[in-house]
Amino acid sequence: MGYKKKSKKNLTYIGKDGYKRFSDSGIKVHRHVAERKIGRKLKPGEQVHHKNRKKEDNRRSNLHVFSSGKKHYNAHKKDKKRTGKW
Repeated sequence: MGYKKKSKKNLTYIGKDGYKRFSDSGIKVHRHVAERKIGRKLKPGEQVHHKNRKKEDNRRSNLHVFSSGKKHYNAHKKDKKRTGKW
């Protein structure tokens, strides 16, 4: 199942959607890291974006929080025009 041991408490796995999740809660790791970065829980509708488009890269510097799905979508659209990749 692709488990990766980080510590005794924090086992993670890659979900079917390609995102790393905590095995004890199913919470997506990038959302947890983003919340720690901004110092609060994410609000409903906020979305976390991987700047380099690599789902497995959950470094704080690689994550950006968008206030809406529309803004997140527009960032991907802009990237597609610039790089040809979604």
